[in-house]
Amino acid sequence: MNTPGESPSILALADLATPMSIRVAATLGLAELAGDTGGTVVELAARSGTSAPALELLLDHLVTVGVFDCDRASGRYRTTCLGDQMRADAPEGFRILLDIDSAGGRAELAFVELLGTIVAGAPAYPRRYGRSFWADLDAEPALRKSFDAQMKWRFQAMAGQIAEQFDWGRFTHIVDVGGGDGTLLMAILRAHTGVRGQVLDLAPTAALAAETFRAAGLTDRATALSGNFFDPLPTGADAYLLSDILHDWDDTHARAILAECAQAADPNSVVVVLEPIRGEGANTAINLFMLMCFAGRERTVEELTRLAADCGLTRRAVTRVADGRTAIEFQPAGHLEQTPRPVDATPESAAGGGGLVAE
Repeated sequence: MNTPGESPSILALADLATPMSIRVAATLGLAELAGDTGGTVVELAARSGTSAPALELLLDHLVTVGVFDCDRASGRYRTTCLGDQMRADAPEGFRILLDIDSAGGRAELAFVELLGTIVAGAPAYPRRYGRSFWADLDAEPALRKSFDAQMKWRFQAMAGQIAEQFDWGRFTHIVDVGGGDGTLLMAILRAHTGVRGQVLDLAPTAALAAETFRAAGLTDRATALSGNFFDPLPTGADAYLLSDILHDWDDTHARAILAECAQAADPNSVVVVLEPIRGEGANTAINLFMLMCFAGRERTVEELTRLAADCGLTRRAVTRVADGRTAIEFQPAGHLEQTPRPVDATPESAAGGGGLVAE
């Protein structure tokens, strides 16, 4: 640790003790277990099923970094305002990002394999866990559930901005390709009452979207379809929306997704790519995460434009629609006679909406 006023050393920047201590505390639910009255080491160890001597060392480090306080007279530990952000009911919603048993937290741990990614250019996640991130979600329902919850959290804050700051009202029918649990499409339909929409996503997530629309009273205008964005999409929509999809994939897979949209679209349809833009809505750490986890990347507007052009799509407009999100509209140049598909684009590898980090 550095003393006050001291410049950080390279060792401080490379510290793993603090981030892992916070993630372990969040995974154990120590903020909730301590509650408002706090708890002694023995009490918290019993509640969390941990070793009291080991837990004491963890808590003492969390005190040092300002996440917990300790009343030395009573030996009771309780969270600070900073530590309160680990609570499951905290308005910041960070718990789902920190819990190492969740999809996002598990993915972050794959950073220990970053060296192999930089050497070979291949994602670290399969090296650590033996299968791709998307295959992991397919194999573990709990991970799928946590991923869907994280995507819901991610879009709740910006869905209203996106719905209001883009002219969705000019469309009659929108297909939200890989649209997750329907949070974004629900916001769009609420803001534009003349629009109908459909979410296409893998079966477990499509079921969540159907429930979202039912709970919102939108079943007359919104539906959910189980599907895979590497397969043919529903045809004839006015707009095909790809929200936080392309950055999860390398260029080959991204082209395949765009090509399916172009193939399904009518000549007057629009393909709307909604993404963080490198240098604007995406920082360097996020870009590194996308590479490490998926072999994906954040792209510039020009890079996305070139990918779309390879699929017969011409850029029409670029609109900033939310903090950290830009909408790029593409017009089909005509139906494609053949859709390029990567050989490994199986339904198991084609998951829905979005990346994992807080952008």
